[in-house]
Amino acid sequence: MLDAVVRQVLRAVGAMAIGATLSLCAPALQARSSLHAEQYSVVSLAELPSQARTTYQLIFKGGPFPYDKDGTVFGNRERLLPVQKRGYYREYTVRTPWSRDRGARRIVCGGQPPTQPEACYYTSDHYNSFRKITP
Repeated sequence: MLDAVVRQVLRAVGAMAIGATLSLCAPALQARSSLHAEQYSVVSLAELPSQARTTYQLIFKGGPFPYDKDGTVFGNRERLLPVQKRGYYREYTVRTPWSRDRGARRIVCGGQPPTQPEACYYTSDHYNSFRKITP
């Protein structure tokens, strides 16, 4: 009888702990999502490096792109861009002078078709931060 009571109390305490943890975490996760969805610094196309302006123009022309990964789906795993269904965002490399690889600079655009994106974002630090591009 005592074992049954102890198990019931432990279950109740465990459920309360899980509920409390979820209630504490959920607002933080929602806040992070909505914070990043609406609060970006903005950068005009004219302020971007010349290589980024070239990439931006290629996006609207549909290429040709210099790297195989250009135009592939960007998963937004960092959740720094507004949350959308998988496949909404595509990433494009911004050439970095003197870099032996693709470097850290990218433009990520969202919308369909890819040649008419609804919004584009620039990152110079490999997805650690984004600035919304205004034409």
